[in-house]
Amino acid sequence: MAFLLYTGYFVAGYIALTIFFYMLSAVISKAAFVARLLASYLALIISSAYGVSAAIALRAIGLNQLTQWTVARSFKFLMGLSTGVTFEIEDPNNHLKNVRPAVFLGNHQTELDVLMLGCMFPKYCSVTAKASLKKVPLLGWFMALSGSVFLDRANSKDARQAMQGAANEIREKRQSVYMFPEGTRSYSKEPMLLPFKKGAFHLAVQAQVPIIPVVAANYSHILWVKGMVFNAGRIPCKVLDPIPTVGLTASDVDELARSTRELMLNELYALTEKARGQALPRPNDNKDANGVAQATGTDMRVAA
Repeated sequence: MAFLLYTGYFVAGYIALTIFFYMLSAVISKAAFVARLLASYLALIISSAYGVSAAIALRAIGLNQLTQWTVARSFKFLMGLSTGVTFEIEDPNNHLKNVRPAVFLGNHQTELDVLMLGCMFPKYCSVTAKASLKKVPLLGWFMALSGSVFLDRANSKDARQAMQGAANEIREKRQSVYMFPEGTRSYSKEPMLLPFKKGAFHLAVQAQVPIIPVVAANYSHILWVKGMVFNAGRIPCKVLDPIPTVGLTASDVDELARSTRELMLNELYALTEKARGQALPRPNDNKDANGVAQATGTDMRVAA
């Protein structure tokens, strides 16, 4: 009883503090950054709590593959209401609904990409995660219950076997996965992509499922952490046509990664120009490289 009482006090105080900073933003513009940051974390906490219950309930009725989709949607609505930020998903050919299974790839800018996932995450899709996360209390349990695809990166031999196991799971369960091939957040103020790691492409080739790029415009006009900028707004995000992998082998992965990155970079510039309403210069990207990281094909990144 005391725990619930103190929890109630904490939540009430947290909400009051958030409202205070929103009101203060009318006088001090930087206060809006703090207000939306607080609101974002609160939305994430509420969605996470809901996710644990949803994972248990959906697992019990055999629909655990829908867990991450329903949690993503809850975060989308909570975040939109509390911060005024959302991603406008353009999917002209309805690939999110019609193509399954697939390996979805997205550009990775900041922590706000969690909201992008909330807005576009398709049904019967999951993130990928390191196998070691299974042992983490709450997070690992939720990921296991919700059907996350785990990959063992302890060593190259085990990782290759784990990838094959993940590829089999994708085919057998018709389970799509979402990955960030850059491997980390870019935090760039202008449109750009870091070199792509090849793990996602190896996974798609082994599973023989299509790759579907999902590109969000550069949104530094909405969120720019270094400048303490966090504004309300709508960010364009486009689902591109599937890239087939049937018949491809490991020897095709380098070219597949290079051409996919080039396609996504071109779309990133186009979407950013649309978001800002102005043309942007397009400098030569990585003149001395093909934009693909020279790393083992088992290199993966948790989509979170």
